[in-house]
Amino acid sequence: MPQQEQWASKLGFILSAAGSAIGLGAIWKFPYITGQNGGGAFLALFILFTVILGLPLLLAEFTIGRSGGGNALSAFKKLAPRTPWYGIGILGMITCFILLSFYSVIGGWIIIYLYKVITGELSGIQSAGYDQLFETTIANTPLSLSMQFIFMLITILVVSKGIQNGIERMSKIMMPALAILFFILVARSITLPHAMEGIRFLFQPDFHKVTSHTVLEAMGQSFFTLSLGVSVMVTYSTYLSKKESLPKSAISILVMNIAVVLLAGLAIFPAVFAFDMEPDAGPVLLFHVLPSIFSQLPYGMLFFCLFLIVFLFAALTSGFSMLEIIVAIISKGDKRKRKISAWIIGLAIFAFGIPSALSYGVLAEFKIFNRTFFDLADYTVSNILMPIGALLIAIFVSWIMKKSTVFAEIQEGSQMKKGLIQSWYFLLRYVVPIFIILVTLDVLGIW
Repeated sequence: MPQQEQWASKLGFILSAAGSAIGLGAIWKFPYITGQNGGGAFLALFILFTVILGLPLLLAEFTIGRSGGGNALSAFKKLAPRTPWYGIGILGMITCFILLSFYSVIGGWIIIYLYKVITGELSGIQSAGYDQLFETTIANTPLSLSMQFIFMLITILVVSKGIQNGIERMSKIMMPALAILFFILVARSITLPHAMEGIRFLFQPDFHKVTSHTVLEAMGQSFFTLSLGVSVMVTYSTYLSKKESLPKSAISILVMNIAVVLLAGLAIFPAVFAFDMEPDAGPVLLFHVLPSIFSQLPYGMLFFCLFLIVFLFAALTSGFSMLEIIVAIISKGDKRKRKISAWIIGLAIFAFGIPSALSYGVLAEFKIFNRTFFDLADYTVSNILMPIGALLIAIFVSWIMKKSTVFAEIQEGSQMKKGLIQSWYFLLRYVVPIFIILVTLDVLGIW
């Protein structure tokens, strides 16, 4: 049997796992959802739920991965032999396949805009023109498909090189670069006139504006921002040494994720308020509103270019993890099979994502359940597959795995006191499943 590859360092694992979590959810989705839900109150609720709900789930995935070993499929088989619980690994593989198929489309859009900024195509456009530009750009079939392919090509090349030489090496470059670029953007944003209005919007909670929907949105965002429910963290933790502390690693990733969310808010909201724009612009915030804002600043397109690079790095590090879970299962740790598996699976994902790329062009009128292919894929992953995966993982660790095995794995390499482990176990067993069910019922419109 091939020897299991491991992370070269704890830092490499933390940066790679944080990179997986810090993707579109943290940098794109979080700012506009925060804008739509009143700012500071939503942020406070998000951080609260990330700690009491997201952290237990993150630690649960780590527990499965390192105690089971191998990959997201074999880990479940080892921990619950001769039972159908390995289906969680299959579910994670299917979810990541679909998720990366439309995620790569957005990655392609980022590359297109990065090219347009570098070549000067975005300069001199009137504010209203950015709306039309975005619609025209994503409706351009050859352009969208070619850039989606380039995004997938980069992802395939990195994953095919393995954990240490591929994912870990790139994460060690991209994640520090992401942080440096973000600090530059934040420094520029908070020095704009009237920037304090945006800072107050982000950090001054008005709980009178909180509704039941706001609470449920914050819960849902806390799950999805950490890449939970798709067994990505199960896969990454299978490569982690027994010497490392799972709780410390989980907390480090949690802190980095929250920090990036705050940086994204500080980079965006002061600028939005400085130019008297609406903070609840929705998903078009990145491609409609931000170009309009940056175009009005001295050297604005340079700063927008930096923002797009940050966004691209975040999207790629998430893409690596989605492809890795499938490649790890198919190649079973065999380095010779890894390269061919990465290429075959990566190209299959690209092919499956073509209808999503065409959903804003030639297939715009083609609807399934009154949704475009892109919207249907997004809805299926975000509202059905990920919550089911997160619920099953919580149940598996707290009800199916032996309690002694769970506690021993948490204590391996850490000094976490038994009382804290008991509290985590209680949250995972009783609190997390209830909230996942509530969020799922809300987004499906059932409750």
